[in-house]
Amino acid sequence: MAKSSFLFCDERKDRFKALYWDGQDYWLLYKRFENGKINWPQNQNEVQALTSKQVDWLMKDFAITPKIKNTKARNFY
Repeated sequence: MAKSSFLFCDERKDRFKALYWDGQDYWLLYKRFENGKINWPQNQNEVQALTSKQVDWLMKDFAITPKIKNTKARNFY
């Protein structure tokens, strides 16, 4: 079995647990946010696989998708 992580969020969305398999052992990690909440999927259609970088962002209370949208280039003068 490959290295895998599974994330679980509580109803208040201010804490979550991660179950991580490193190839030999399971690790249980717990994270609680002092301020703010996790942007968590509302239904099965919103569930997505995360990259290791996105999991790192989530643990640091960052959004897993960029907030800056692509815009069209404009000509000035």
